[in-house]
Amino acid sequence: MVKLWILLGALTYFSTDVISLTKSAIAQTAPVSEADVPSAMDQVTSVSQLTDVQPSDWAFQALRSLVERYGCVVGYANQQFQGDRSLSRYEFAAGVTACLNRVTELVTSGVTNSVPKEDLLTLQRLQEEFATELATTRGRVDTLEIRTTTLEANQFSTTTKLTGQVIVAVNAGGFEGDPCGTCGAARILSPTGAVVAEEDPNPTSLYRVSLFFNTSFTGTDQLQVRLTAGSEGSNDNAAGFLEPNFGSVLDFAVPGRPQFSLGRLFYTFIPIKDVSVTIGPQIVATDYVDKNSYANVSFLDFSTQALINNFPLFPRSVGAGAVVQWQPEQSPFKLRAVYVAGNAASFNDNDQRYVEGPQAPAILFPNRGGSGGLFGDPYQGTVEIEYSPSRTFALRLQYSGGVFLNTPFDVFGANFELALSPQIGIFGRYGHGTYLNSTAGDLNPSYWMAGIAFRDLFKRGALAGIAIGQPLIESNVGNATQANLEAFYNFPISNNIQVTPLIQVITKAGNQSSNGTIVTGTVRTVFSF
Repeated sequence: MVKLWILLGALTYFSTDVISLTKSAIAQTAPVSEADVPSAMDQVTSVSQLTDVQPSDWAFQALRSLVERYGCVVGYANQQFQGDRSLSRYEFAAGVTACLNRVTELVTSGVTNSVPKEDLLTLQRLQEEFATELATTRGRVDTLEIRTTTLEANQFSTTTKLTGQVIVAVNAGGFEGDPCGTCGAARILSPTGAVVAEEDPNPTSLYRVSLFFNTSFTGTDQLQVRLTAGSEGSNDNAAGFLEPNFGSVLDFAVPGRPQFSLGRLFYTFIPIKDVSVTIGPQIVATDYVDKNSYANVSFLDFSTQALINNFPLFPRSVGAGAVVQWQPEQSPFKLRAVYVAGNAASFNDNDQRYVEGPQAPAILFPNRGGSGGLFGDPYQGTVEIEYSPSRTFALRLQYSGGVFLNTPFDVFGANFELALSPQIGIFGRYGHGTYLNSTAGDLNPSYWMAGIAFRDLFKRGALAGIAIGQPLIESNVGNATQANLEAFYNFPISNNIQVTPLIQVITKAGNQSSNGTIVTGTVRTVFSF
């Protein structure tokens, strides 16, 4: 009896059927990595097939007896026994069951001489001892079988994963002051001096809905089709209505199309190690460059467009093109290059609607059209090199150049972030460039923003931040310099619902000193599924 206790103590974890079923079900029902699930096992016929078991091991004879006498020991697919791993009661119960089933086969087949009576009695006592664990294991397996069958019957696709996001917000705001002087009415002027508004806009509700179809054919590639619909766009929020030119628009409000339209269409693959390539007819440059851990995602952190991207760096960030990224894991340096053509599907660009992603103020480049096509106006190329020696610090240097509505441009930028602690981080951006032949002449705009963010503030998973910036510092545009400030607090209701109250303050809107301060408030709710 003692001998058999030793033999059974050397049993591996699960029988082949149980581990295969468990592995399959877990992979489909929970976000468990592949390393968390043991590999499938193979039946061995001789202990010599187990490469990690030596004749000098104390359990060698026990294993040999189990394999050659009863045939109820299994090894992993790599021909290893892995006998030094911990064994739970559930795993031991499953091992007992596997061996008992094998002994039962021998008895029913008439090979009774190979199974001593004392071994049968010991097995029966073991079965009684672990009856609770055996019942629990069988229940778990039955549950996994049911869940696996349900998932297989209702899965969207074997290669495509469907996810979605709904952003709903309520927004209100207004402006102060009496810049009109003798006219007796406050108003907001555009950068060219045109009247934008003479009274506060009404409160509004706004939304954006996105459906993501992510497909992988090899496990390391991705084909993404994103469909997006939204409310009116730059005019569906007070900041965008009162100051639409210098990045005050709530970024998640664009593209402003009530019907679903194509938001992204691209294919990403890895041709060689550490290098990924993306090609597609609908990509957004800011998905790949100018990213920042604290000020980058309009549905998670800041919503003011000029605070989540370097404003002069992306006069036209949306279009057909390609992205190449070199990101070695062991190197602190990363390199990215993006090319987009804003109207690649046409020979002429006569559509100057506000499009998703940052864009230069069209009021400075009105209705000039362009040659279109993959290498025609408007187009831009952006190169970024990142230095991130640790998870707490990153510095990104950027260059962007191209043509936007017959206007050549060159812009240099910088982007940094520094975690002062796991809860507090600071960040900032700077940009300076040249735009030739605009309606205001040759421009040399500068841009900056800076802020601080707080993680897990009052609640685990929460994020708060405050940032200020000047999107277009240029003496030839207006008689002052606009400044944007935003503060937000994002707290999660659950893993799939986040609520964010935020406030925006805009001074000297449109670079006009006569404009009163604009203040807007928004409550943003994001549903993910």
